[in-house]
Amino acid sequence: MSEAIGVAGVEAGQGSITIRGIGKTYRTGKTNFRALGNIDLDIGANEFVTILGPSGCGKSTLLRIVAGLEESNEGVINVDGDTVVGPGADRGMVFQGYTLFPWLTVRQNIEYGPKLKGVSILDRRAISNRYLRITRLESFASRFPKQLSGGMKQRVAIARALANGPKVLLMDEPFGALDAQTKLEMQEALLEVWEREKTTVLFITHDIDEAIFLSQRIVVMGAGPGHIVREFPVTLPAERTSDVREHPDFLKLRREIAALLKHKEE
Repeated sequence: MSEAIGVAGVEAGQGSITIRGIGKTYRTGKTNFRALGNIDLDIGANEFVTILGPSGCGKSTLLRIVAGLEESNEGVINVDGDTVVGPGADRGMVFQGYTLFPWLTVRQNIEYGPKLKGVSILDRRAISNRYLRITRLESFASRFPKQLSGGMKQRVAIARALANGPKVLLMDEPFGALDAQTKLEMQEALLEVWEREKTTVLFITHDIDEAIFLSQRIVVMGAGPGHIVREFPVTLPAERTSDVREHPDFLKLRREIAALLKHKEE
């Protein structure tokens, strides 16, 4: 099996996302709540884009619509020109909660998707070996989720999502429940995986520093209803080590985004 293409990988240049006119209104009895209003966004193949915004601005709702887990009332989303009409293997999802199967080992969790697809045992083993190595979990392959730390569980969740060879990795505040040190370690680990896999990543967070550290581009959303306020390109060095957080461009961008969010909340 190829290390770069197939169930265990995606060709470079795939995974572009086009979001046009997306609106979402929740109707409960006689009450309507407009969560999203007329969202337009383009995400390039292999790009790492973070949607940043306060709680209640609809960023997770938008991500779930891209994932096909919710329907929009208005607009359309395409991945590489194909309209999203529901969940699909071209999009992998990683949630904040640890959504692993507790009765399966780390290896079995990673192989679960390929097994459902009918991938042979030998190829499934090649896939799990690859992602155990990439996520540095090789020595934990036979462990069960209850025997892992929070950071390790999220590494498994990322590996399991990537094992299906998605074009797009959708991540809904995946490190929000981790302690501060583990969160920083997981951010660096995610960038290592992204640089290897070249998968398009759409990441959700309310943490400004996390957004700047991870992203090539940041999309700031506001509420009432959810809408895009502004986009910020991130022009930091490609090598994102912990030192980059003290880079003048990092600090300048943090101040700009913090001022924008504060203004929107006032």
